[in-house]
Amino acid sequence: MLEIKGVSAAYGSVPALSDVSITIGAGEAVGLLGANGAGKSTTLRAISGLVRLTAGAISFDGVDLATRPPYRIPELGIAHVPEGRQVFPEMTVQENLEIGAYVPKAKAERARTMELVYGIFPRLADRRKQLAGTMSGGEQQMLAVGRGLMLKPRLLMLDEPSLGLAPVMTDVTFEKIGEIHRMGTAILLVEQNVSRALALVQRAYVLESGRVTLQGSSAELANNKQVQAAYLGI
Repeated sequence: MLEIKGVSAAYGSVPALSDVSITIGAGEAVGLLGANGAGKSTTLRAISGLVRLTAGAISFDGVDLATRPPYRIPELGIAHVPEGRQVFPEMTVQENLEIGAYVPKAKAERARTMELVYGIFPRLADRRKQLAGTMSGGEQQMLAVGRGLMLKPRLLMLDEPSLGLAPVMTDVTFEKIGEIHRMGTAILLVEQNVSRALALVQRAYVLESGRVTLQGSSAELANNKQVQAAYLGI
């Protein structure tokens, strides 16, 4: 479904990705692991068209994403939930969700999808008229994920969904991501909590300094001594 082939990218003259190749199949959950500055968020931004490629190609169901401006990429069924949640604080929960269904196909089914989102996140239903900026960090993360789901995506990209959350809210967040995956949505998960990520995804890639240095099944990486020493504290 998604193919990233030999991709390199930079911020100005500073290299960010170098010869990165990643694939994601339909309905698959895949992780991107690594330390801060490894290139994980840049990979998601490259898929969304927010970072210009200097080499390589990215395609989704055979469509070259480089031929589309960033605002046209979600139409293909790719939703990007950025790091830091980035909800609209002066808008209500419901208004934030409505904005997520801005492409024509999603807009036509907005009411039905919103009820689905409220079913996954009952707390959002209870707070649908509340301003997003007055919610807790965990609630805002639910809202950010829900807003992504309003697009009716085939691929949901999540950038550090547990960042800044209390342990109990981290548990809830990962439980909900697992529920979304079981509904058939493909997941591309960027997460520094490596043990939690490997428990959720089927496969993962490890990035270091903008390069893929390891890849494999979750079980293979969890048992890899390099991963254990660097990320799992073993």
